[in-house]
Amino acid sequence: MARGKRKRWLVEYPRAAPLAIFALIAAITVLAVFSIERGERVRDTAELNRQAITMAAAIERRAYSNSSFLRAGAALFGAQDQVTAEMFRTFVSELRLDADYRGAEGIGWAPAIGTSQITQFEQALNEGRVGLTKITPSLEQQPRRQLVPILYLQPDTLRNRRALGFDMYSEEVRREAMDEATRTVRPTASGRITLMQEGGGSDAGFIIYMPVFDGFGASRSLKGFIYSPFNASQFLSSAADLTRGKDASIRLYDIRGDERQLMAQLEGWREEGETVEREVDLANRTMVLVVQSGRDGVLSPLSMITLLFGLAVASLLLVVARLLTRQAQEDSRSLEWFAEQNSIRNSLTRELNHRVKNTLANVLSIVALTRRRAESLDEFATGIDNRIRALSATHDLLTNSEWGTTPIASVVHVELAPYANDDDHMVEISGPDVELAPNDALSLGLAIHELATNAAKYGALSRTGGKVEVRWLLVNDKLARIHWVESGGPEVSQPEKRGFGTDLIEKIVAHELRHPVELDFDPEGVRCSLLVPVREPSEFELRSSSPSTRGH
Repeated sequence: MARGKRKRWLVEYPRAAPLAIFALIAAITVLAVFSIERGERVRDTAELNRQAITMAAAIERRAYSNSSFLRAGAALFGAQDQVTAEMFRTFVSELRLDADYRGAEGIGWAPAIGTSQITQFEQALNEGRVGLTKITPSLEQQPRRQLVPILYLQPDTLRNRRALGFDMYSEEVRREAMDEATRTVRPTASGRITLMQEGGGSDAGFIIYMPVFDGFGASRSLKGFIYSPFNASQFLSSAADLTRGKDASIRLYDIRGDERQLMAQLEGWREEGETVEREVDLANRTMVLVVQSGRDGVLSPLSMITLLFGLAVASLLLVVARLLTRQAQEDSRSLEWFAEQNSIRNSLTRELNHRVKNTLANVLSIVALTRRRAESLDEFATGIDNRIRALSATHDLLTNSEWGTTPIASVVHVELAPYANDDDHMVEISGPDVELAPNDALSLGLAIHELATNAAKYGALSRTGGKVEVRWLLVNDKLARIHWVESGGPEVSQPEKRGFGTDLIEKIVAHELRHPVELDFDPEGVRCSLLVPVREPSEFELRSSSPSTRGH
C-alpha cells in the first residue's frame, strides 16, 4: 500500500518529486560547503594570528638586535675623548653584522654641536675627501642653536654619502625621536621619514637613535648619537621572509597622534580581506602590524570539490527521479489502458450477447410467421432464405460502420440493389443525410426487404415500366419519416388475408421502431409510411451495464 501511495504521488506530481530531491541534495551540499568554509575561516584566523605573532616577534627581535649594537657603540664612544673615523670604522667592522641586521642602511655617528663648532665639524667631515661637504640645511636657511649633523655612516657607499652633513636635529620627526632617546637613555625609533639616502625618492624609512653621553650622573653632557637608518620596506620584507605564510600580506603603520601613517607594505595587499592587527614595540616606539589573509573570496578547493560533487549527485538523482516518475506515469497509463481494454472487452461481450439475442429473436419471429403462412416446404425455405439474406445485408452495413450509425440511404440502396440496375423498372431514392442506430437500421432493412419482395411478386417491380419511389425527410431532430410509393404496376386490391410481409412490417418492424407503420393498398400501388427514431450516439453506444439492457 505504501509503495502504491508513493507511485501515485510520483504520477500526480511528476515534477515535484525530482525538484524536491534536487533541492534537498543541493541544500545539504550548501550546508556542507558552509560548514567547510566556516572551518576554513576559523583556521585562517588562527593562522593569521600565528603569523601576526611570529611577524611581530621577528620585527621586535631585529629592532632589539640593532639596539644591542647601538648600546655597545654608545658605551664605547662615551668612554672616548673623541670619536675618530678610524675608531668608528673599526667598531663597525668588528660587529660583523649578521642576517638579523638586514634591512638597515648601516650604522652612523652624529655628534651634538653648537653653532660655534660648525667650522671644526666641516673640517672633520671633509678630511680626506675631494669634494666639499657642508652642513645642511644651513643656518641661513634655518637658524638654530643645536645641531646633530651626520659625520660618519658605514658602510661607506655612494648611497650613504648622500646623508653626510645633514643636520638631523633640523627635522621635527627626527628631533622628537632624539629628544625621547636622550630623556629615556634608550634606543628610540623615529616616526615615518624619508631618508637622505633616497635622494629624490619618497620611500618611507625610520631611524633608531641611541644617545652617547660624556661623563656620568648629573654632570654628564650629550656627546652625540649613534644610530641606524632603515628603509621601512626592506626592513619589513627581511623580517617577513622566514615568518609569513606564502598567501599573507603585511602592512606596518606608525602611530602619530590619532593618525596612522603607512610605513611599509608588502606585495599582494588588497582593499578587502580578513586582517589581524598586532602592536609592535619597535625600539621604544609603538607601531601597528597588520597581517592580511592571502585567501580571496572564492571557495576553498575542498569546498569547490564538495559543491561540484553535491551538484553532480543532485543532478544524477534528479535524472533518476525523473526517469522513475516517467516510468510510474507509463505504468499508470498502461494500467489505465488495460483497465479500459478490459472494460471494452466486457462491453463488447455484453453487446455481442445482446445483439445476438436480438437477431435470434428476429429470426425466431421470422421463422414463426413464415411457418404459419407457408403452404409448402419450398415456400417456407425460400421465405426464410430471402429474409435471412436481408438481415445479413443490413448486418454487413453495420459491420462496416463498426456498429455505429448507418445512413438511411445505405440501407435502402442495399435492399433495392437487385432492382435498381434493372432497365425494366425505375427505382428513385432521395432524402437528406440521416444516420440511424444499429437496431433501427436492421428493422428498416427488414421493412424495405419485405416491401421490395412484395413489389417484385405482385406490385410495381413485377411488370415492365413499374416504378418504386423511396423518399425520407426529417420530421424533427428526433424523428425521420420514410415514404414507400409504388406506381405503374398491376392494380392493387385489398388482400383477403394478411400475409407474412404485412405481419412482419406491422408487428415486428413497428414494435422495434416504436412507431406505427402506415400500410395502404392503394389501387395504383402500395404505399407505406414509416417513422424511424433518430437518436444521439450516446443513446446506443456500447453498453457497460448488465447484459439484459436493450438498446432499442
